[in-house]
Amino acid sequence: MSLSVSKVLQKRKSSILEKWIQNQLSDEGLREDLISNDELRASSEELVDILATTLNDTNIEDVNSEDFEPILEIIAGISLTRARQGFSPRETGLFMMGLKDAVLAILHEEMQEDPASLFAESMKMVKLMDNFSIITYETFIKGREEVILRQTDEIAEISTPVIRVWDGILALPIIGTLDSARTQVVMENLLQEIVQTGSSLAILDISGVPAVDSLVAQHIIKTVSATRLMGAECIISGIRPEIAQTVVHLGIDLSTIITKATLASALKYAFALLKLEVRKTQKEKTTLL
Repeated sequence: MSLSVSKVLQKRKSSILEKWIQNQLSDEGLREDLISNDELRASSEELVDILATTLNDTNIEDVNSEDFEPILEIIAGISLTRARQGFSPRETGLFMMGLKDAVLAILHEEMQEDPASLFAESMKMVKLMDNFSIITYETFIKGREEVILRQTDEIAEISTPVIRVWDGILALPIIGTLDSARTQVVMENLLQEIVQTGSSLAILDISGVPAVDSLVAQHIIKTVSATRLMGAECIISGIRPEIAQTVVHLGIDLSTIITKATLASALKYAFALLKLEVRKTQKEKTTLL
């Protein structure tokens, strides 16, 4: 009886699994901090089992066969999990390539007496596994994109905190570049906090913004306008000398907006508007008898 990849896979499934796991464990780049040996064996065993059950002499030559959907689901799950765990694309790709190497090694042991058949069956397996590897990379990239988008949203939320510095006074320090998407987050957070606290003054501190161009200035003006529509006044602080020169050079009109050089100056101005006074008090000296 002539051998084929599917028959060898079913006959030597355990040997293929052990060789594959051995190759993974001996890899110097194995991330033991991200995945345990038990998890590695479980995911490897699941994939070898489904591959041995699904693969036959017909579908091995059709990489788009619907028979491979269960395999692709497992591969996608492994790729997404590894993307979220922090594995690199290379590490994830080597996972699938290691399976190919293990199958080809066992295939060579079983069919070395028939070089022609060995070559033909090996080429079929290489083509199939390369297709699986491509899908692994594609799924991994999608997983990483999801992680990056989630982290970007989280960073945007963290980097735009609205602080209640006094009754009726809010402060929103902005650090980093102010683009359209971030301006929307800034406005939503600020307006929501104005409604919840009933504040009448908001200080927008841009001392952490590296540069102000016409686009950034427009975003600031939009934020101020939205704040005023909510019945609150907005003060811009953190106007450094270089930013002031840039604004003048670009011909941007901020004359209708209250601006201050520092957050302390803006806070002092806000206290004055609310008729509040902050004074230092001296402790009374006590005389020891």
